[in-house]
This record gives sequence, structure tokens and C-alpha cells, in this order.
Amino acid sequence: MSSKTNPSALLDEANKLPPLASLMTRAAAAPKAIAFAEGSDPRIVEAAVTALNAGLIRQAHLVGSQADVEATLATFELSDASGVEVHDPENSAIFDTLAERFVKLRAHKGLSLELAKKATLDPLVFAALLVETGRADGSIGGAVATTSDTVRAALQVIGKAKSEPLVSSFFLMILPENHPLDRPAMVFSDCGMVIDPDAAELAGIASQAADSFAALVGDTPKLGMLSFSTHGSAKHDRVTKVQEATQALKAARPDLIVDGELQLDAALVPSVAASKAPTGSVQGAANVLIFPNLDAGNIGYKLAQRFGGAIAIGPVLQGLAKPANDLSRGCTAGDVLAMIAVTALQAQNA
Repeated sequence: MSSKTNPSALLDEANKLPPLASLMTRAAAAPKAIAFAEGSDPRIVEAAVTALNAGLIRQAHLVGSQADVEATLATFELSDASGVEVHDPENSAIFDTLAERFVKLRAHKGLSLELAKKATLDPLVFAALLVETGRADGSIGGAVATTSDTVRAALQVIGKAKSEPLVSSFFLMILPENHPLDRPAMVFSDCGMVIDPDAAELAGIASQAADSFAALVGDTPKLGMLSFSTHGSAKHDRVTKVQEATQALKAARPDLIVDGELQLDAALVPSVAASKAPTGSVQGAANVLIFPNLDAGNIGYKLAQRFGGAIAIGPVLQGLAKPANDLSRGCTAGDVLAMIAVTALQAQNA
């Protein structure tokens, strides 16, 4: 009998939650290749092997020390070893090619080949270069590295999509069964990146979040532009910012259902909306919450997670030319598996 761990239990656990099961089913419909910057971390390897065995992805690029990655990989049952490619930056046959590509990407910053080679030794940069050069469809990091390092590598290598005004982030929030809000999944944005967006930036974040919700949840987004005021109940520059962002979004995206500015209860509770915002278009049914700044967003998603029992997947980056996502350093293998499905679906929609 094999002494290796069979990670199928991880998939079974994820399939108990309908929104996650739906994510994985759709990811498996057109499997992608994903690069993992922390390829020797047991959580990463367990999730990658699970995704490969289940057909959620077609290839896992594991970046890290060859010996360390292979030692971790050897502890799990992998149905088809051809689906794994190990990349040790210090001994990679494509290292020079990637470093030279990095020089071209950062030519406007005067990056030398010597410094590019030093940077390419960083697994985060190496994984991002695998995506930028088309060897992988998306990358995942942050299980060990900080968010700032993970995001910096994505911005420097993959960069912003030309069609997008900025790069922002969101959390996909999976609500517990029988939750009183009666909506299985929501998007909260921006909770991890843009500290204090102006009105135009806030409108851009909201537009991106609406598209992210539609792509990942497969439902019609209904946006609540959050504030401490509802439809002019308070006067302040911060309220004005949300009002201006709402009007800008409506003008740019007449296809969207959006209301603002709204207090949280008016965005989520129909009876409160009927009282506070009777003429609003969302009427307490918001499934996409747009926070006015990072203070509110970061606190808000953690309250929903820790008090409300929601599962928080993210921060997921939006607005990049190709997918690259961040994990929490406290993530579990289950969290990584969910992020794999999200990243794969982003790649399908890129």
C-alpha cells in the first residue's frame, strides 16, 4: 500500500460548498496551466496535485529548489506526473530567456541584464515571467511571501491590462448555508490594494468587481456603493466621492445594476432599503459591495469572515493583463485550491 497522501479529501470538502463546486466544475471545462511561486510549500503542492488529479488544471509549474519541490511532491499521490513541471530558477534552462524578457519589460526603468538576472532568481518574478511569456496562464503566490512582494512582481512583470484604468483587488466571499442574506456568494472590493481611491478610481474598481462577480459566480451583479450615508442622508466630502463614483459608473456602464451611496444595511436588507432608499435599483439585494477605501474594505471582509462565518477567497487581483493572485500567509490547502479555480476561470475569461 502506498505511503503517499491521497489529497482527494480536499476536493471532497470543497465540493460540499455549491459556489466552490461550481467554480471547480467550470475551471475543469477548459483546464489551464498555473504557475506556483512557492512550489515546495506543502499546502501549495497538495492543492496543485488535487487540481491536477481532478482535471481542474492541465499543468502545474512548481517554482523552487528542485530538491525541495520534488521532496514535497513525493509525499502526494499524483495520477499523472507529466502534468507537473518543476522550475528551479538557479538551474533553469529557460532562466536566461526569462531574464532577457524582464530586461525588455523594464527597459523604461533602465534595468540592466545583471539586475534582471538577480530579480529573476526570485520565485515570484520567475513565476510571473512564466505567465507573461505564455508558458503558464496564471500565477499564484503569497503563501510565504508578503502581499506587497507578490503584487509588486505581478505589476512589474505582467502589468496592467491596456483596457483597464487601474489594478485593484477583491475577495470572493462564500456565505455559509442557511445564511439570512440568502445569497451563496458575494464580491467585496477593494479590500486589499487601493488605499484611498478617488471617485474615478472607485468607479473603475466597481466596474472591475462587477465583471469579476459575473465571471466567477455566473449571476447578475448588483452593486452597492457603500458609505456612511444613504442617498444624501449625510453631507461630507467622503460621501460626495461615493456619489460621484456612482454617477460615473452609471454613465460608463449603463448595463449594470448599481445604487449608491448606500449604508451597508440599505445595500443588504430589503426592508431597510425600502425605508432608506425606496427609489433605489438594488433594493437590499446587493451581491457586490464596493467599499470607499481600504480601511473600510479590509475591516469589512474580515468582519464577514470572523463574525459572519464567510469563507474569504483572496485578495484576487483584477485589471492585470493576465491573472496573478495573492494568498494569505495563513492559508490552508483548501484556500489554495479555491484560488486555483478562481485563477483558472480568470484565465478562461482573459
